[in-house]
Amino acid sequence: KKKARVSCSLPKPSWEERLANAVTPLWRLPYQEQLQVKYGSQRKILQTLASRLEELGIAAQKPGGLCCPLQPVVPSPIINGYRNKSTFSVNRGPDGNPKTVGLYVGTGRERNIVCVKANHVENIPLKHKQVAQCYEEFICHSPLDSCILFHEGGHWRELVVRTTSCGHTMAIITFHPQQLGQEALATQKALLKEFFTCGPGAVCGLTSLYFQESTMTRCSHEQSPYQLLHGAPHIFEELHGLKFRISPDAFFQVNTAGAEVLYQAVGELCQAAGDTVLLDICCGTGTIGLSLAHQVSKVIGVEVVEKAIEDAEWNAAFNGISNCEFHSGKAEAVLPQLLASWEDARPLVAVVNPARAGLHYSVVRAIRNCRSIRRLLYISCKPEGEAMRNFLELCCPPAPQKKLVGEPFAPVLAIPFDMFPHTVHCELVLLFTR
Repeated sequence: KKKARVSCSLPKPSWEERLANAVTPLWRLPYQEQLQVKYGSQRKILQTLASRLEELGIAAQKPGGLCCPLQPVVPSPIINGYRNKSTFSVNRGPDGNPKTVGLYVGTGRERNIVCVKANHVENIPLKHKQVAQCYEEFICHSPLDSCILFHEGGHWRELVVRTTSCGHTMAIITFHPQQLGQEALATQKALLKEFFTCGPGAVCGLTSLYFQESTMTRCSHEQSPYQLLHGAPHIFEELHGLKFRISPDAFFQVNTAGAEVLYQAVGELCQAAGDTVLLDICCGTGTIGLSLAHQVSKVIGVEVVEKAIEDAEWNAAFNGISNCEFHSGKAEAVLPQLLASWEDARPLVAVVNPARAGLHYSVVRAIRNCRSIRRLLYISCKPEGEAMRNFLELCCPPAPQKKLVGEPFAPVLAIPFDMFPHTVHCELVLLFTR
């Protein structure tokens, strides 16, 4: 007799599980196991860096094949709901609703994108989920379509929610104007404001409601100004006893409690004496430099986002910190000019905290060619990406043909910080000296 086939296929995961697996792939693991996984991935990155340095003729192997000692991953003080900024998309949900507000499962390349509500995602706080739900309720009652593909029309797009430990909540709504005139746009803005101040959305208790008309995937304030529809123009956060003002597009570490731990360690690694000048590259709203201003003689911050520099200057003045100066502009434009004529005899320590794209080559070259910089802290949320190119540029032998004539740096210590529990990402602090 033929044996009956027994099906042992596992049940298909729910959309909520698929989203959690995509956004927070470690969510099923106990937290200590998550830290072990992250330690292993950071170890591989340092092994790769050691191998790449050896290819350049630099003997960099340390025990375990690493380029420098690796400390254990520093845990996050908060594990769930730690994000202070969330970006929600608008697209078709599993039920076909084209006005679903959530996060993506699938990819554009595979053309299988589905927008799933983020109600069960563990790293997003309840307040963010509440604002997202209210925004979905608003656009579902709107006669205007969502903008899924620019060339197909539609208007309602992304929602960004920012919160602080002070209890402030900022919502930024992105809207594609298409062919709408100013009167029609004014109507939509008035309806949004009414919904979030007097209607069902009032439950969110928004501190700030912003509206941005955007014809691109991402627009800066300079490209398309953020329009304040309701409330205060800024929200405020407290860090290391200081108060920080945050504009809609200003960078701020996504895990505030984790940032306090990170900046404390950065201050210790800088080994800054009272006469030290701290160069804070990609400084955002000035959080690192201002947090360390009390232990150095001067802080110089450089940041491309103009509004963030305005925040940094306000933050310094409000907190009574007078030994800081901030420069607005691309680091590759500002820094070479700043360092080319550097004749200050005081010790100079550099801290760089770039976006995932890493530092422009001219920034690395300016750092390398400035003899006064003997100590450099590189903070990266993706050290295996473009940051790896920067590491090699900092450590490679002098290359006169590339105008890289300064003495090379060497990695001496690596400390990972878990700023992103439940995800595979870490914030790696790599200390270079020469």
